[in-house]
Amino acid sequence: MSEYNPLPVTLPFPTPRQEVFDLLNGIWDRNWLTNSGPVHQEFESKLGAALGLEYVKLVSNGTVALQLAYQALGLEGEVITTPISYVATTSSLAWEGCTPVFVDVLSTTMCIDPQAIEAAITSRTTAIVATHCYGLPCDVEAIESIAKKHGIKVVYDAAHAVGSTYHGRSLLSYGDLSTTSLHATKLLHAVEGGAVVSASAALDRKIFLNRNFGHDGPERFEGVGINGKMSEFHAAVGLVNIRHLDEILAKRKAAHALYDAALAGARVSKLEVPEGAVWNCSYYPVLFESEAALLRTLEALSARSITARRYFYPSLDSLDYAKSANLPVAHDVTRRVACLPLMYQLTKEDVARVAEVIHQEA
Repeated sequence: MSEYNPLPVTLPFPTPRQEVFDLLNGIWDRNWLTNSGPVHQEFESKLGAALGLEYVKLVSNGTVALQLAYQALGLEGEVITTPISYVATTSSLAWEGCTPVFVDVLSTTMCIDPQAIEAAITSRTTAIVATHCYGLPCDVEAIESIAKKHGIKVVYDAAHAVGSTYHGRSLLSYGDLSTTSLHATKLLHAVEGGAVVSASAALDRKIFLNRNFGHDGPERFEGVGINGKMSEFHAAVGLVNIRHLDEILAKRKAAHALYDAALAGARVSKLEVPEGAVWNCSYYPVLFESEAALLRTLEALSARSITARRYFYPSLDSLDYAKSANLPVAHDVTRRVACLPLMYQLTKEDVARVAEVIHQEA
């Protein structure tokens, strides 16, 4: 048995139990357990209000959110996307019969490179699917300009981006559609869940219909729908957690400051926060000087019961159903990046444990 207390890479926000129980009592009393009940409706409304979003629809998880977005836009053919994201960004495209076309990323943010996007557009391109990596913003202005020039759609995977803003706007407000995840490991969670944010009332209605089998009333169906609903129980957890969103964001920011101080002089580097952006500090990624240094450090951390994660690794063009590509920046940074432990419960002592190993091994 290890002499060290385990320190995981993350833990869910510890939702206040009594606040959830109070909501659960009402759910049981109403016996309205799913199908857009009052708790679901309130959480949906509060999420939109908290982030300054007009058209928000809660769904069962972040992957279904992506699939609903692709369906609503009628995506087909080639879709230009990033090789640095969680696998669901790509697998959901494949599920919808689209062909992912990977292009390189910016070394400063690990978000998709707009110049590489434009160079990859063909007559078969129907959309751009970009990820706000670690909650850092893509170059949304350049991407919007490219999309308008070529008449293609833009979907943002904003799974990490709740609480991040660019020029005062939530990152979820950009693109034709944006999606996010409310999984237990996310900064704001509903145990399981997701959301789709639309740029128009027409798209919002498509998401509304398609998340509930296409039901437009009890006896009429419109479009090709699926079961993408969030239950009242998940919505209850989300509704409680959003009450604490400011506190959660403040804790993440404070943890980042602790790491910044503790890692001063260490042989690792950080990504850049673009001008005009406010980062939610949802992760603490660091770039090592080499893959060897990363692997050596991860092994030393593990020996002390500390888990850091190679997030994101490998580059998604290595998937067995994907087409490999010449992506020098993505292939380089994915071999050298790791996310350090970060959670609401993180202490100054935890940060010191992690930093000590990095100073010794990196």
